[in-house]
Amino acid sequence: MTPQQLRAFCLSFNASAEEFPFGPEASVFKVVGKMFALSSLDARPLTVNLKCDPDDAVRLREEYEAVVPGWHMNKRHWNTVTVSGLPDAKLRELIEDSYDLVVAGLPKAERLRLDRP
Repeated sequence: MTPQQLRAFCLSFNASAEEFPFGPEASVFKVVGKMFALSSLDARPLTVNLKCDPDDAVRLREEYEAVVPGWHMNKRHWNTVTVSGLPDAKLRELIEDSYDLVVAGLPKAERLRLDRP
């Protein structure tokens, strides 16, 4: 997945937005103001921080060399994923899981507005 594809996929979710609160080099993808992905799209190798269920986070780190505890994040809930180290389908699944976890933490009215009860 290229940086442009990563950006486009993150922005394909309902109410997602790209912001730059940490400077122009760090793309923060949010849903209703809550972060679900963070990436320096110009970095090599390309990595992305994604929210993850704590049990799944540990399992993914054991299964894939490309998945490590979240850099500068709560390592219990976030993983840093090297994009080139995973098949695109798996990466897309992890991004969607991150989005869904964040949406699940939103107030019910917001979840219903996003069509994700």
